[in-house]
Amino acid sequence: MILPGATLGVMGGGQLGRMFALEALRMGYRVVVFDPDKNSPAGQIAHQHLCAAYDDRSALDEMLQACDAITIEFENLPIDSLVYLESKGQLSPPSSAVRIAQDRLLEKNFFRDHGLATPRFHIIESDADVTAAVAETGLPAIIKTARFGYDGKGQAVCESEEAVREAFAALGGVTCILEQRIALKTEISVVLARSAAGVVTPFPLAENTHTNGILDVTVVPAAVDETLRNTALDLATRLADALAYVGVLAVELFVSEQGEVLLNEIAPRPHNSGHFTQDATITSQFGQQVRMMCDLPAGSPDLRCPVVMLNLLGDLWGDSQPDWAAVLAEPGASLHLYGKAEARAGRKMGHINFLGADTAALKAAALAFKSRLDRRKS
Repeated sequence: MILPGATLGVMGGGQLGRMFALEALRMGYRVVVFDPDKNSPAGQIAHQHLCAAYDDRSALDEMLQACDAITIEFENLPIDSLVYLESKGQLSPPSSAVRIAQDRLLEKNFFRDHGLATPRFHIIESDADVTAAVAETGLPAIIKTARFGYDGKGQAVCESEEAVREAFAALGGVTCILEQRIALKTEISVVLARSAAGVVTPFPLAENTHTNGILDVTVVPAAVDETLRNTALDLATRLADALAYVGVLAVELFVSEQGEVLLNEIAPRPHNSGHFTQDATITSQFGQQVRMMCDLPAGSPDLRCPVVMLNLLGDLWGDSQPDWAAVLAEPGASLHLYGKAEARAGRKMGHINFLGADTAALKAAALAFKSRLDRRKS
């Protein structure tokens, strides 16, 4: 076990790294952040900020020298750097899991090869692949770049074969997958911790609403029946076991109108849909991240009370700060800001957790509050 007083490293300095660092500091650890941005949100609060390119070998050696264990806060890191860290130090999650999460084709094939339900899909590497891809997925379908897409970027909904061809060209002709578009009843996610000994500790199931491909609202507990809940938890646990995962893993799932539960994608780290845990569960997802990388027992994931998480995007800023006084006066609301200097449309700037006794009332309050902020901006 790696106990408080030791030094923990995180590759990446965004908001997830910042929230990890805050939790690690609270628990008595020293924190080193590795990020090339001198103004990174996590670097602002760390004991040490290694400001270097992610493939800078001398800086990686400095990270290894300083840290007792290392984790990541986003998956699009140079895999060679992670393999190097793993070969000389204690890294979680394993680089093999990160490699799979970096590439949608590897990810989808992994799901299929392990008998885990996922929408039908087909690779598109050239225009010649389009007809076969459409025959596999049917229409409508969603084309997605195999790498580097997130928050709705690098993808498009296609209603016809010609639309698939046009979208493939618009995406630059890079390797893509075409995926069956599911008629959705809802979207859910499982955020879990898995220890080196293989013990899986899931948080309560979250129900998610996206706007323009970006998570907007998360409601916990999810309004699903026990059978569906158990199916989702089973899929996520089997996946974590198949990956020999160590750390915090987020598993996003679709629920079709027919009630089928299908794996969408994974994130090998804490996740936006797990931010509710900062205020509503006994242990947060960031606390679990610290515990898993230090080989400590998992904390309790039990829910204290219902919660609704509302994302705050840069769109809400306009020409001035949102009305933080109103946020702080809202009963049961907990504000989390990420320390980003510039607000941009679609950029995640913070979130609010609304806690109370009834999820429907909390969701209504969250959406009404967002509407007030929107009106103020305009």
